[in-house]
Amino acid sequence: YYAGLTAIGCLIIGYPFAYFMARAPKELQPTLLMFVMLPFWISMLIRVYAIKILFDDSGFLVTTLSGALTSMGLIDEPLHLLGTSFSMMFGMIYVYLPFMILPLYSTLSKMDSRYWEAAADLGTTPLKTFFLITVPLSKAGIIAGLMLVFIPCIGEYVIPQLLGGADTLMIGRVLADEYFQNADWPRASALAISIILMVIVPMMILNKYQEVAGETK
Repeated sequence: YYAGLTAIGCLIIGYPFAYFMARAPKELQPTLLMFVMLPFWISMLIRVYAIKILFDDSGFLVTTLSGALTSMGLIDEPLHLLGTSFSMMFGMIYVYLPFMILPLYSTLSKMDSRYWEAAADLGTTPLKTFFLITVPLSKAGIIAGLMLVFIPCIGEYVIPQLLGGADTLMIGRVLADEYFQNADWPRASALAISIILMVIVPMMILNKYQEVAGETK
């Protein structure tokens, strides 16, 4: 469930970024691509700890936001963001967003701009051009991005452990608890097999789609 939400959230946020990068001037695209890849230069653990500090109850963001909302009469108690599904989803989307942007950018940058020019000449509005031409032609990038985000999110352990709470359990945390705390190896083995199946099925779908796309070309 959380892996699916993360993939959809990354798609909603990442598609406009990839589209803007693909339509940017050619000399500017390497710089934009570098900014997308910049988070990879820092350890994921450090970035997750930074988000944990950011969402801490005594942190600057939470205290400032709580004070502003309290003064406007919107809330009666201070906000509590850390250890909630919101903080965990924020961290997962932030960490895995580049995995969505990169395949989308690769697909959109190879798209022939004459399609957009032809649509404009025929009187199509930019919004219709986007949904009727750009999105269908970028289907391969969308599917690749969804799989690249969804598959590693299934077994994610670090982010739910540091940013999630008791109500935001993911299978990676449950698997670790069954192995190292409860010593329930049969259940842990069953969970491990479930993770493998949940990874294999999307990979089979992706490979099948790529084969069909290759035959179509």
